[in-house]
Amino acid sequence: MIDTRTAPYAALLLRLTLGLLFLAHAGLKVFVFTPSGTAGFFGSIGLPPALAYVTIVWELAGAVALILGVWTRAVALAMIPILIGSIVTVHGAAGFFFSNANGGWEYPAFWIVALAVQALIGDGSLALKPMPAFKQRATA
Repeated sequence: MIDTRTAPYAALLLRLTLGLLFLAHAGLKVFVFTPSGTAGFFGSIGLPPALAYVTIVWELAGAVALILGVWTRAVALAMIPILIGSIVTVHGAAGFFFSNANGGWEYPAFWIVALAVQALIGDGSLALKPMPAFKQRATA
């Protein structure tokens, strides 16, 4: 049974955490690796270097939208391809555990599940632009 008194706050906490994590990862690409360094890395693994800039903008926009609660369900789903891409291109070959060299796919996979949960439970409290809830079918 879902506690309807606290569930909106749980959704808010998840939404803020996911947004802050994406903000941190975008910041890492901008301030530590630099955008050109990130583009160079993308190129070194066979991806178009320009995709690095798209990824940075995607992460920043998604982070802000999640933190503010703007179209949360859609944004959560839209962020999943970034993580699938990280598993396919980098982390998958490193094995399961994220503590492995080059980081395994454990953490991005968990992050995907958390985003899917956010999409299913919705915006939570304090969302600026909540999306309409999924329509529930009437049961006979």
